[in-house]
Amino acid sequence: MVLSESNGRVQLPAKAQTRPVVDDGKDAESLKVAEDQNGHPSMGVEVRRNYMGDYLDVPFRPYLMKILQKQAIYANSKLLVGRLVHCSLEGDKKVLFADRVLKFTSTGKMKRHILLITDFALYIVDPDIDALKRRISLAAVEKLCLSERSDNFLAIIAPTEYDLLIASTRKTEIVSIFVDTTRSQSDYELEVLSSNRFEYNATSELVKEIYFDETEDGTRTTIVRK
Repeated sequence: MVLSESNGRVQLPAKAQTRPVVDDGKDAESLKVAEDQNGHPSMGVEVRRNYMGDYLDVPFRPYLMKILQKQAIYANSKLLVGRLVHCSLEGDKKVLFADRVLKFTSTGKMKRHILLITDFALYIVDPDIDALKRRISLAAVEKLCLSERSDNFLAIIAPTEYDLLIASTRKTEIVSIFVDTTRSQSDYELEVLSSNRFEYNATSELVKEIYFDETEDGTRTTIVRK
């Protein structure tokens, strides 16, 4: 595979677009991203439209249920006069979405994670160690960014923290769940930005730009530092 570099930007030839181009002069982590028969993440065309929500049978996965139950108790408890007093539960009552996605690190590498969305928050879980890696309240999400092309990239923008870039064959379903849940919980219309070029904060101090170019062989995706 041949990489070309111009003005500090690294690009893959269009034919080789099985992984996004990153700005550190290297390919992203070597992962097969073509969609398989189980609907795992792909960089190809998003084709699935039969929405199920929970694609992982969360109630039958004890480690996921344990994470959700622990977070629900923590989020709905408060410390008063040295005692832990449990309040009535608000949020995290229902799993609206559960599936495997590709999560992008700040260096542009990809790793499979589990994305859970409840009526209160989203969770990123590392399935290799059964551990919660990140939790973002839905109230902290300001907007969603996605391209105008047929790809699976989605940036979840959370200004008070840092943003989240993922790839999923069920991108459209994820967006719909975010928009509908935000509207029902707060009467707030979540902004959805469709553009072939947008920025996101890979960390609190690192801004990156991702852009999408149409080629004869499909969509070429490039990620660069700002």
